[in-house]
Amino acid sequence: MLRSATRLLTTKRAVAFTSMRSLSTSMPRFLEDKLNITLPESSFETYNCDKPSLEVEVTKDQLIDMYTKMSIMRRMEVTADGLYKAKKIRGFCHLCNGQEAVSVGMEAAITHDDHVITAYRCHGFTYLRGGTVESILAELMGRSTGISKGKGGSMHMFAPSFYGGNGIVGAQVPLGAGVAFAQKYLNNPSVTFALYGDGAANQGQVFEAFNMAKLWDLPCVFVCENNKYGMGTSANRSSASTEYYKRGDYIPGIKVNGMDVLSVYKACQWAKEWTTSGKGPLVMELATYRYGGHSMSDPGTTYRTREEIQHMRSTSDPITGMKHILVEHGLATEADLKAIDKEARKTVDEALKKAEAAPEPPTSEFFSDIYIAGSQPSVVRGREPNEIYRF
Repeated sequence: MLRSATRLLTTKRAVAFTSMRSLSTSMPRFLEDKLNITLPESSFETYNCDKPSLEVEVTKDQLIDMYTKMSIMRRMEVTADGLYKAKKIRGFCHLCNGQEAVSVGMEAAITHDDHVITAYRCHGFTYLRGGTVESILAELMGRSTGISKGKGGSMHMFAPSFYGGNGIVGAQVPLGAGVAFAQKYLNNPSVTFALYGDGAANQGQVFEAFNMAKLWDLPCVFVCENNKYGMGTSANRSSASTEYYKRGDYIPGIKVNGMDVLSVYKACQWAKEWTTSGKGPLVMELATYRYGGHSMSDPGTTYRTREEIQHMRSTSDPITGMKHILVEHGLATEADLKAIDKEARKTVDEALKKAEAAPEPPTSEFFSDIYIAGSQPSVVRGREPNEIYRF
């Protein structure tokens, strides 16, 4: 089924519940070490702006890198799933299996001078922005070598130019507008991508951030990761309008096939150019899909059918999609990609061993990192008036 679904010039594939082709369907044109791939017409829908070009210029190395990163992310999340079920991860844990194209495509289009802030499904972004697999798995297990010293867990991970990992629904959106304000104030020619889910799209603070961003024409892209379900509620049961890319009203918008990494890559390139050229903010909707539940405590099958999940896996998986592009265009063999998959498993397995061997943080970490180093007072009060910690 998958092979026939990606046949040249004939692909018609489902993304979410709308018929959309998720893979490039034209033979690439090679220009020295680069190649041009034409995306399907269905890759983008726009609101009050022209569509980006469907021509994507990439190199073989870029495509291999995208495949590799998505494979490592998938393996890392599958490993986290097992750790949670073994009770080695406690508390909240939100996995991004199925949504890898969102973060990988975005990261390929920007630099570390650009900024990203997202909600609590943040493990993949943390890895791409500079975190190691070991530091992420250690954080999930509450170990001292975790990226937040074992004190933040699944929802509170940070890296250079990456502001989390935020546990309060929608709260990261105005924070992202604030980061973009700082960029404009300091005359930094960079962009902020502020991501939120369809479940947060009706929050009042989201629309307040839209208003301020447009008033000041901030270089901010508000990205709605629409995976069709806010926790266990389908989008059409929670939202009077599910065209999230049109929600900005006075802000132009674009809807993107979020299951195709090249569509995300092209859209984010275009969005960065738009916002940094002084045209103001954008609202971007990435139509994507999560294979698991909202979090590990959610089986994910009480409000949707197993057949629906399997259909998305078999027709729109982002890793399988990139695999077909590489193989059908003669850029890699099946053996090459199996070797990458094997190395991804090895990378994650070795990181897991190191993470599990790390100790828990000492109790002194309970009251550290409250203030910026050098600005802390001599004492910090604990939970009770007579509970005092001294630096």
